[in-house]
Amino acid sequence: MTTAHTDKAVLFRSLHDSARPLALANAWDVASARVIETTGAPAIATTSSGIAWSLGHPDGEALSPHRVPELIARIVAAVDVPVTADIEGGYARDAAGVADTVTRVLEAGAVGVNIEDGSRPTTELRARLTAARAAADRAGVPLFVNARTDTYLFGLGDPATRLQDTLERARGYVDAGADGIFVPGVTDPAAIAELAAGIPVPLNVMAVPGMPDVAGLGALGVARVSLGAGVAQAAYTATRHAAQNLYGTGSYHPLAGAIPFPELDGLFPGPR
Repeated sequence: MTTAHTDKAVLFRSLHDSARPLALANAWDVASARVIETTGAPAIATTSSGIAWSLGHPDGEALSPHRVPELIARIVAAVDVPVTADIEGGYARDAAGVADTVTRVLEAGAVGVNIEDGSRPTTELRARLTAARAAADRAGVPLFVNARTDTYLFGLGDPATRLQDTLERARGYVDAGADGIFVPGVTDPAAIAELAAGIPVPLNVMAVPGMPDVAGLGALGVARVSLGAGVAQAAYTATRHAAQNLYGTGSYHPLAGAIPFPELDGLFPGPR
């Protein structure tokens, strides 16, 4: 890998700091990544669900292991900031396949990955994390491996022990090679603070309306704040709203305030 690639990986790693949390408005294609970058984003993170929807698939590892690296390569080529890729469970049947996916994502220029447990046994995700770390080591890139646990998002296990279960999973994932832990679905400030205090690597949460703002989450110990599929959902909601008005009242007012055509078109320089 190139020195520039390694430098971006080191930079991305340094952005995880609860004193100033890394805020990520997740992209799903080149256009959304470019728009996000122009707002001052220090990095670009992808959303697996947004990518799947844009390609005509439901969320849930419906993509082939080649589709995401191909898209990541296009995003990396279009932006100047570091790019981290959501690869769900690794788009593979086993840990060896995850290593292949990570290798492709690294070759595409990514400096980070998200890998999730979902309904998998924790032992299986640990094996996948270890394989991902080994693939990055072979490539010579300090890849930031963000392990996602879905205990809160999917309501796994007993609610009375969910916090402790999450901490145990997180510590096992760190031992397996994770550089960060992502706990989407947790919204209670007290639980977030306990997770941040009990996990020995940067904590990532998914922001939803009603949660503390980025600075407030940082005060709880959060080092990374993601919007997940939220931006893609909002974009498709705007699309539906515009279409409903067009086919309902025949009005066009939802188009007011849109990014001007020359500005949006100008985000993609190059020959016609």
